[in-house]
Amino acid sequence: MFNLFYHSPLLNKFFPTLVHCLKKELADCETVLDLGCGADSPLKHCKNIKYSLGVEAFGSYLEKTKQQKIHNEYWHKKIEEIDLPAKSFDAVILIEVLEHLSKEQGYEILKKAEKWAKKKIIFTTPNGFIAQNEIAGNKLEKHISDWNYAEIKKLGFKVNGLAGLKYLRQERPGRPDDNLLSSIRFKPKLFWFMLAALSQAMTYRWPKLAFEFFALRTQNTKTPKHANKLSD
Repeated sequence: MFNLFYHSPLLNKFFPTLVHCLKKELADCETVLDLGCGADSPLKHCKNIKYSLGVEAFGSYLEKTKQQKIHNEYWHKKIEEIDLPAKSFDAVILIEVLEHLSKEQGYEILKKAEKWAKKKIIFTTPNGFIAQNEIAGNKLEKHISDWNYAEIKKLGFKVNGLAGLKYLRQERPGRPDDNLLSSIRFKPKLFWFMLAALSQAMTYRWPKLAFEFFALRTQNTKTPKHANKLSD
């Protein structure tokens, strides 16, 4: 039922999801660098992508994503350790990655993403600090840093909200069987999940209220005057 709701094209027009946003913004891209791709990257839903490179440091996740054949190529490395030629990919994406790095590392990887991307940089991250410890033995799952709306906007990113109202969600429990209900704060979880899903119609447009941010920076447009260049 959750997947039916989550992937419904009709419902997504009113209640945009991560997959909907990713498919929309990557529609004009053919090559993607997926940093911190994890075990089940949402990039698998973007059928127009002709070549993608998945970078993942946790061995178990890497093996799972290889089994799904989501990417054309995989690197078993920490994302802060890699380097690539300029303009190597149409888009660079970091889905729920920045919060697992220190703030200094986060800014540095965004600078690199600006160098590597021809068209777009996309990342998602929680709205403010959401506590999370290791999951399934993966210490890299621990949340270290927080990102807010104002600082992301200053970097020249367009920001939308994801996952509904922040107030309705909390720390994930850290189980391997984690699902869409696991971060819901109140019981009965199904009821509050549906309320969170409905609230997405509002929080997509008012991201300061959202649980998570969807941030997009387009490389071939002029950076707003108020924005800070990542390369500074």
